[in-house]
Amino acid sequence: MTGSEMLALAQREFEALDALLARLRPEDWSRPVPRPETRDPWTVKDAVAHVVFWKQSTARYIRGERRPPEDKGLNGTELNHRVYLRWRGRTPAEIMTWHRAVHEEVLAALKARPESYFSGRKRTPGWLSDLHSHSAGHRHRDIEAALTT
Repeated sequence: MTGSEMLALAQREFEALDALLARLRPEDWSRPVPRPETRDPWTVKDAVAHVVFWKQSTARYIRGERRPPEDKGLNGTELNHRVYLRWRGRTPAEIMTWHRAVHEEVLAALKARPESYFSGRKRTPGWLSDLHSHSAGHRHRDIEAALTT
């Protein structure tokens, strides 16, 4: 994968998610998303916060930064719970502002890397998936599913 291809994937997914979110009515943000009973009871807003958190984490990874101290040592489930607790009291407007700011972070991080970062070694298809397929999965599985119930 080239840098341009990764930029295009990230941009395409951002635009799809952003367009969906722009169509949400205020009450849509609090719709529950399909979740196992053993997990936090996410709403659409929580699913969006989850996606944005992982995109921001990926931007840090691309920049070569470590996790923030408060997130060190936590596994994915623990991080997801922390995001849920941290963002569930925020407004949809705050989530949207964060979503768009993180996208700018992602673009800047990707553009700052030389082409060798992308093509210098063999990468798995899921590499940097938080910027594309992970986001798309939650967009379909959680947000769109919640809007059809």
